[in-house]
Amino acid sequence: MSPVSTKTDSQPPSDSYPRPPLQQTGILDLYESFEVTPVIGREYPKVQIRDLLESPQADELLKELAIIISRRGVVFFRSQDLTPQEQKAFTDKLGRLAGKPASSGLHIHPIINAEREAAHLPLDKAGTPNTDNSISVISSKHRRATYTSRVSNAEEWHSDITFEPAPADYTSLKVHTVPPTGGDTLWSSGYEIYDLLSPPFKALADSLTGYYAQPNFIEAAKRGGYRVHPGPRGSDDNVGETLDAIHPFVRTNPVTGWKSVFGVGTHFQRFEGLHKREGEILRQYVLELVTSHHTAQARLKWGENDLAVWDNRSTFHAASPDYESDRAGVRAVSVGERPYYDPASQSRREELGNRLI
Repeated sequence: MSPVSTKTDSQPPSDSYPRPPLQQTGILDLYESFEVTPVIGREYPKVQIRDLLESPQADELLKELAIIISRRGVVFFRSQDLTPQEQKAFTDKLGRLAGKPASSGLHIHPIINAEREAAHLPLDKAGTPNTDNSISVISSKHRRATYTSRVSNAEEWHSDITFEPAPADYTSLKVHTVPPTGGDTLWSSGYEIYDLLSPPFKALADSLTGYYAQPNFIEAAKRGGYRVHPGPRGSDDNVGETLDAIHPFVRTNPVTGWKSVFGVGTHFQRFEGLHKREGEILRQYVLELVTSHHTAQARLKWGENDLAVWDNRSTFHAASPDYESDRAGVRAVSVGERPYYDPASQSRREELGNRLI
């Protein structure tokens, strides 16, 4: 994929980490916004992303927005008049302006992509098969046809594509078809989950690595009679059909410099080096923090053409499977750096002190 061009004020792409965190300039302060909760989430109720893309200060505005997304976890925009191509450019540019590696582009989903037979392709709002590899058409019809069984609601929590050696930084999701009720999406702050741990528990978590994988995609491809995309999937690191990787359990977000729990949910399989039962206990405890601490969560009731953008390095999300009618949208996923842990990095509350925002 060709890189989206940026101006000279972007963070220089580099594979060298750690790096100094990015600093806000305040250029977006003139736009109306509010915090969804003290810990996570911001909404810009009147901003149109297209206006930011077409602004003479586009790079400055979008770089600031990338920093805000990384600090707040997720940002919401209502009723967006945005084409899939514009959404792709916007999502990729967020990552580039925030300094993702030059070799990283937009992710190609292992099974929800355009290189499959027409019968298996998800449809867009107009009923046309999606033919763009770097766009995922999120469709409840396709999900029901592809996955024959569901995990528990708690296990739905995840961050995107952690089974890849170079997983996602930013994801954008625009939902164009919404059910009359239900189908909300929830996000949880990995920063806050980390800060909920006691100091001895943090020390243990900091030392751990985990095995991340997505066998469900491989099984779905076998049932459907199509091949898992062999790659590269948005990065030269993301190749092969095993869909697994080793990552730190706690990672440092390079944009903020803050520590976040990373190993949660459907893609996180086990801890490296722990006895099986030890790992199960720790994994379940952290998942309970994600599901039970409402102060770490933000929730979006979707309206038609609403857009959410989040930082997967420090945010988990889960859709509520409580609807029967159609729900569909367009997703673009930017590939970031290989996850790393910087022992010199701080937690969110360590930097903010007694402030929540």
